[in-house]
Amino acid sequence: TEGVLTQRGPTPAEQRNLEYGRKVARGLAQFDIGQTVVVADGACVAVEAMEGTDAAIRRALQLAGCKPLSVIKVAKPNQDMRFDVPVVGLPTIAVMQECGATALSLDAGKTLLFDRDEMLSEANRNGITIVGQPQSDPRAPASGQGGTPEE
Repeated sequence: TEGVLTQRGPTPAEQRNLEYGRKVARGLAQFDIGQTVVVADGACVAVEAMEGTDAAIRRALQLAGCKPLSVIKVAKPNQDMRFDVPVVGLPTIAVMQECGATALSLDAGKTLLFDRDEMLSEANRNGITIVGQPQSDPRAPASGQGGTPEE
């Protein structure tokens, strides 16, 4: 689903991080490098490699300290969705909360939201915004555009 999936939309700072992170993630995806980048204060602080999304978020916390983190997960341009689907679920939301990550951007229609309703409820409980972006659009929606998930 495109748009803001949680009760709150991204703040202006989160929006800037999400926009920048999508550009970085898109560039790296062309080279088949990871699916996730983590941004703090307009700087890319972690790139997912073989370790997975949750480990990349934890590494970003070590590198960025107490700065709020924004997580951007994308599908690769020619990704075979039969074998390598981008996935986000409750464990990722728990790691984001633990590490001070407040925003998550996903490729709408290309990311599997595992236990979707529970995941979105947990994100809402922890003040995490989740945004579904069209693959062709590197920008996040304007702040304050909260909404409810559409099926």
